Amino acid sequence: MIPVIALVGRPNVGKSTLFNRLTHSRDALVANLPGLTRDRRYGEALLQGQRTILIDTGGIDGERSGVDAAAEAQSRQAIKEADLVLFLVDCHAGLTAADEAVGAELRRLGKKTLLVANKIDGANPDLILSEFHAMGLGDPQPIAAAHGRGLQSLIEAVLERLPPQPEEPETPPAETGVKIAVLGRPNVGKSTLVNRMLGEERVVVFDQPGTTRDSIYIPYERHGRRYTLIDTAGIRRRKNIDEAVEKFSIVKALQAIEDAHVVLLLVDARENLVDQDLHLLGTALEAGRAVVIVVNKWDGLDPEQRARIRSELERRLAFIDFARIHFISALHGTGVGELYKSIDEAYRAATRKLQTHKLTLLLQAAVVQHPPPVGGSGRRPKLRYAHAGGQNPPLIVIHGNQVDSIPESYRRYLERFFRARLHLSGTPIKVEFRGGENPYAERKNTLTERQLRKRRRLLEHVKKR
Repeated sequence: MIPVIALVGRPNVGKSTLFNRLTHSRDALVANLPGLTRDRRYGEALLQGQRTILIDTGGIDGERSGVDAAAEAQSRQAIKEADLVLFLVDCHAGLTAADEAVGAELRRLGKKTLLVANKIDGANPDLILSEFHAMGLGDPQPIAAAHGRGLQSLIEAVLERLPPQPEEPETPPAETGVKIAVLGRPNVGKSTLVNRMLGEERVVVFDQPGTTRDSIYIPYERHGRRYTLIDTAGIRRRKNIDEAVEKFSIVKALQAIEDAHVVLLLVDARENLVDQDLHLLGTALEAGRAVVIVVNKWDGLDPEQRARIRSELERRLAFIDFARIHFISALHGTGVGELYKSIDEAYRAATRKLQTHKLTLLLQAAVVQHPPPVGGSGRRPKLRYAHAGGQNPPLIVIHGNQVDSIPESYRRYLERFFRARLHLSGTPIKVEFRGGENPYAERKNTLTERQLRKRRRLLEHVKKR
């Protein structure tokens, strides 16, 4: 078993900074803002050849309420899962009552704990560390996570406290399976849906916009199939974004779209479809991701409201008729289980291998049904054959002549034709045209002596007439 190490402490003591240092990543958001981390974030760290799992947690001080109290509950769950707890304290702030409360809780739980004194830079270690000995958690390990000082000594101390691990043969990393990014505006129920699909309170849920600040990757297994859920921060309109932290959260959400196989776009049924929802949908389509549209908070609506919402969705989503639409209640679980059928269908369509022979036959059928229009040169483009150019999204490359004159409307016609004949549901299709190069385009036609004499005779004959 790979040992699990939890990073705990008060808010803004440097847990996420240390997490990024040990995992050699920038996965955790870092800013000079207390309470930035709210959900548990897992990462793998290689400590002198020893594989470990790190858990970054939110701050604990025992005096918070609301969404911060929910974040503390996530931290306490991480402590229960851990084999070793790294308890971080802030040397600049000194020993506080909150530190003593957290230390007392760790002693009560009987967890193996290593006290880590962060932000030691610019201070005398002997004077600073003396007050932390009174906590009864052993000698503190002085570090400066932001600058990487003292990390080697910390790693050695961690390895001393971990049980010896048997040598195991190297195994390839487990497949993440289908990556599902949950996307939507703030407070539409993304985290609630994630917890419902997982069957546990994995991420913080609170009735407050902007509760989720980071993109949380959660691998799990369902009916023998692997999935990875990505809970993203809510994305507002650009003019409403005023915090630097929110800007980083949105960047993480956009990166999650690029990393996902399928995007679940959540829409609030009580607010209907707004322009920001369409903007997020366009972002997912531009990235070429398979899309499933999920209308949340469907419970409690009367039949008249439901009919009006359905009609509005059909009108405004006519351009994405290939995407499945589900009406659910993430809070009560209604219709959530049916999402997997559309997710699996969209994933299969997005990653399907297309045969060149079949694509060429379909191309010929499409041209017979509706030939490409005549271009500006007076010639009709000739499409010769087609083949697959990539997956997720499916890319169909068509070779021919005069392809530069093919209008965008004909490209869309081919996309709809291929999607219908190949039964590709839930994913966009990209069609790319490639024209053959003329090998004689740069060659000058030089005349032979006989051709030159013939040309002169013809010119003289024309002049005489």
